Amino acid sequence: MSGAEQSSQELANFIGIAVKGLGHSNLGAFLHRWENVIFSLLAAVFLIVIACLAGRGRGLIPERRLQNALELLVESMSNFVAGVLGEKEGRHYLPYIGTLFLYILIMNFMGMVPGMKSPTSSLNTTVALAFCTFIYVQYTGMRRLGIVGYLDHMAGNPRVPEEKGVFKIFLILLFIPIHILLFIIHIIGEFVKPVSLSLRLFGNITGEDALLYVFVVLGLSMFSAWKIPVGFPLQIPIMFLSLIGGAVQAMVFSLLSAVYISMMLPHESAEHH
Repeated sequence: MSGAEQSSQELANFIGIAVKGLGHSNLGAFLHRWENVIFSLLAAVFLIVIACLAGRGRGLIPERRLQNALELLVESMSNFVAGVLGEKEGRHYLPYIGTLFLYILIMNFMGMVPGMKSPTSSLNTTVALAFCTFIYVQYTGMRRLGIVGYLDHMAGNPRVPEEKGVFKIFLILLFIPIHILLFIIHIIGEFVKPVSLSLRLFGNITGEDALLYVFVVLGLSMFSAWKIPVGFPLQIPIMFLSLIGGAVQAMVFSLLSAVYISMMLPHESAEHH
């Protein structure tokens, strides 16, 4: 999907500046079209570099601060996921949910770095992330339950009533339309989940970026009457709020993804709920 026009309510980034300088050239059109993808890839490259640096010379007893910090982060994420999925299932699904959390966290924070942009302020990015969770959840359901078990789960686990005689026939005829309706409702619900995930993340990060832009403009305008080319850093308190908000949104996205996975697991795997 093509990139959106540079919003008037977000700070300039180096790609937007480059596009203005290149004008209508092919390179400018390319950068404009894939702006959010480029920033998303930069976030992925950043995580890969950090992982590679932490993996150098690692030992059973960590001696480097980076390895210590990452081990603490992994342990915290493991406890977080285990609180939703249980110890056994949590370890299995930690790589996906933990990577999702870190990736979204880095992208949320990128908007506060001068010259950078939060890719999660684009609906294209958040829809892609939510679609990944949607596909992973459906794959998990089919793999763990089987195709028949997956369809049975989507239909609300219908079972033949134990009553006998005419009353049993009546209950069966009554249950059939009910479980068809439940199946339709579950299907709609599965498609609503990624929509909710994407819109929540997009709306919050876009709002934070717009608020940051407004306070930067206000800070610059404070000394404009004296023709001073600097401004008052009014955006600093907003940056602290954005740090908290970005972390919370990454955690909410990851938590809901874990919950959606838990809802697809066999009942004996989710009894701790």
